[in-house]
Amino acid sequence: MRIAAYDDQGARRHGVVIMAGLIEADGDRLYKTYATVGPEGFITRFRKLHPFIHADILPGGGHQVTELRGVRAGFLVCYDCNLPENVRITTLMGAEVIFAPHVTGGTPSQMPGRGVIDAALWDGRHRDPDALRREFDGPKGRGWLMRWLPARAWENGVYIVFSNAVGRDDDTIKPGLAMVLDPFGEVQAESRALGDDVVVTELKAEKLERAPGRRYLRARRPELYAKLVEPHPAGQSAVTEPGWKV
Repeated sequence: MRIAAYDDQGARRHGVVIMAGLIEADGDRLYKTYATVGPEGFITRFRKLHPFIHADILPGGGHQVTELRGVRAGFLVCYDCNLPENVRITTLMGAEVIFAPHVTGGTPSQMPGRGVIDAALWDGRHRDPDALRREFDGPKGRGWLMRWLPARAWENGVYIVFSNAVGRDDDTIKPGLAMVLDPFGEVQAESRALGDDVVVTELKAEKLERAPGRRYLRARRPELYAKLVEPHPAGQSAVTEPGWKV
């Protein structure tokens, strides 16, 4: 697979783990893949479970958790995080941190207050950054994220490392807002930049131990949850429907 040849020179040079998204070709099959490399070379890859941009991109086959330097790390890509089941399963597999790369926000939507971000605001960001910041922080960006993203961390007692594009993405403007959420669902660190940025924070194991979500995991009664794993009605297949396609 071409994924094995991913450039790991930066990871070797700086002695760090690097993750990046790419299109993986496996024979004649294509996947939206999130690759992880380290100083030792290729470590692992995760294939997005719910792709929808292009019909030729196939869905990945399952959840994944791997150990990265003593930390149990899981991966979910963009739309994958909108389904609570995916975050719960990844946590039940032992994840302490879930890496969640996104390209989201600023898309057409039927939700009140949401929708596209005017490209003129992005073009004029140096002249009037406050106007663009209001859009990024409102329901088209951060306001929408805060409806659901902290809940994923809180209800499972897990760290979530959320990354997102900022600026032009094809015909839309993305709001950035990359952030690290702690197991209490609190924003521990966040990028506020209107461009490239680096944010550094420390994840502490004791937060995992104290998080309410860990109590909720222990309180589960799987014998009551058969409805969650029932198949779709006969002849109906799973359909990933982003709001701007509905």
